[in-house]
Amino acid sequence: MAGALIRRLRAESGDPIYARPLVSVLRRLDSDGPMTTADLARAEFMTPQSMGASVGELEEHGLVARTDDPSDGRRKLVSLTREGSQVLAESRARRRTWLVRAIETELDVPEQRRLLAALELLRRVTESTTHRP
Repeated sequence: MAGALIRRLRAESGDPIYARPLVSVLRRLDSDGPMTTADLARAEFMTPQSMGASVGELEEHGLVARTDDPSDGRRKLVSLTREGSQVLAESRARRRTWLVRAIETELDVPEQRRLLAALELLRRVTESTTHRP
């Protein structure tokens, strides 16, 4: 069930030029800030070569930029550009809009309340620090 929702949200995210691995890199840079290509590859469980190709493609589209690492001039940091942040925000907005519209259209008010209660329970489960066998 969760997988189907995730696939649908991805489909609603927008321009197909930004495939899942590319959007994942944008999200990582947005949440974690500038990183080296090697650090990005480790964080996204990709080979450095694949990440280099992904970063290169994003750079060609003006969504990321590489700059010298101030702490080590031999390294380059990859960061989101203003356009990259905008593309990411628009993608999130499209997914959010679709989900809100689908909930309002497909569920009556009591069902919406049950969904909200279920989401609260899921939040508690996913944020739980208790691990049971």
